[in-house]
Amino acid sequence: MMNRLSDRIVGHYERHATAWDADRAGSAWNDKPWHDRFVAMLPKGASILDLGCGSGSPVARHMAAQGLKITGVDSSPTLISLCRSRLPDHEWIVGDMRRLSLERSFQGILAWDSFFHLNYDDQRSMFDIFARHAGPSAVLMFNAGPGHGEAIGTYRGDPLYHASLGPAEYAELLAGIGFEIVAHVVQDAQAGGRTVWLAHARS
Repeated sequence: MMNRLSDRIVGHYERHATAWDADRAGSAWNDKPWHDRFVAMLPKGASILDLGCGSGSPVARHMAAQGLKITGVDSSPTLISLCRSRLPDHEWIVGDMRRLSLERSFQGILAWDSFFHLNYDDQRSMFDIFARHAGPSAVLMFNAGPGHGEAIGTYRGDPLYHASLGPAEYAELLAGIGFEIVAHVVQDAQAGGRTVWLAHARS
């Protein structure tokens, strides 16, 4: 049952793309301090791989305003079309992060409010994808849950799957691809209760 719900995420976001975009625009951007911290760790004009970029607002729009060059990936054609209309000078790809192979590297990798929709095995596999797309000293930021487990939320009446590995496993997976943890905050009250991982590749 849980895996079947995780397989419905792609359709869910396409079905609710315009509603999701409107809701995001109408809510307070309480996770901005983490994005500021991510940007501050990057060199000027850095290339960013934004996995699950959504509609490009507010996160990609903010990064673009800081002079970063974004390649955004999302499974929803509608959300990618919004990105292309809002930020036409950047690259937008309709695709599934679980099968991404761009054969180039980036200075920053972001998987924000997206990675936690993957099931356990897909999350584990993502660390190889992170590694294949990470340049020297790359910065990686993603958010997950506070501990190992699955949860089903709802959006517009549809079930919405979330999963998380345990903190020790995330730390092990990061170390396994040569990343050092810079910050890990569980249920950050200043960021809507998100649990955040920020790491950089060892030079």
